[in-house]
Amino acid sequence: MIDALRSIFLGIIQGLTEFLPVSSSAHLNIFPWLFKWDNISESFDLALHAGTLLAILVYFFKDWINLIKGGVSSVFKKERSVDGRLFWYIVIATIPAGLLGKALEKLIESAVGDNMNIEMIIISLALIIMGIVLYYVDKNAKSDISLSRLKFLPAFFIGLSQAIAGAIPGVSRSGITMTVGRAYGLDRESAAKYSFLLSAPMIAGAVLLSISEFKFSLAFFLGVLASFIVGLFVIKFLMNFLKRGSFKIFAIYRVVFGAVILLISIIRLA
Repeated sequence: MIDALRSIFLGIIQGLTEFLPVSSSAHLNIFPWLFKWDNISESFDLALHAGTLLAILVYFFKDWINLIKGGVSSVFKKERSVDGRLFWYIVIATIPAGLLGKALEKLIESAVGDNMNIEMIIISLALIIMGIVLYYVDKNAKSDISLSRLKFLPAFFIGLSQAIAGAIPGVSRSGITMTVGRAYGLDRESAAKYSFLLSAPMIAGAVLLSISEFKFSLAFFLGVLASFIVGLFVIKFLMNFLKRGSFKIFAIYRVVFGAVILLISIIRLA
């Protein structure tokens, strides 16, 4: 029963934080550390990500159909379209991001080791620094480019930035891709949507590589279901919120939460 409740709790945390620019990986590391639970396994972390991946596929189902059709048509029928162009942007940006992310992840892991307090300090600093960067970029960026007008180089570098998030918990995949998107002048809705679409193949690849390690149980499925349901609501909330709102509230949350975790980390390390 305790395992099931913890799985549901972590699934809710994953669903809440995967799409907001606040870092789901940071939160999935922080809460077990705060409550002094056993660290969640990498396979269960990916299982929770599978729930939010399903949320992306369901919410943007029509978009995915159009993207795939556009991508296929651009190759076999030589038909040019916005959907076809975006499809290949996502494909081309994903491969180097995945390879670079793995290399950076191994480098960070070898440098940090197994000291959880040191890891929490790194996570908290990443939360704070990226919160400040997100606030500054979002406040000063132009919002004159829609997703349909996105060019190749910005699309590529937005996708490539995911590698940093994959290596350093606390950076946030959605946070860094939205920040880079805003820096290139994408309006907030377009930056968020492209961020969500970009994340799908990255998460899908990681899940498929680790699926043999999944330990299926009631707790497992409850966690995945919780992340899926909450993730759907969060995507809808953010897409509606960004029609008029900014990323300011999320930047402030990152800085405040990061400062609290940094303080606790220093106290535990002392």
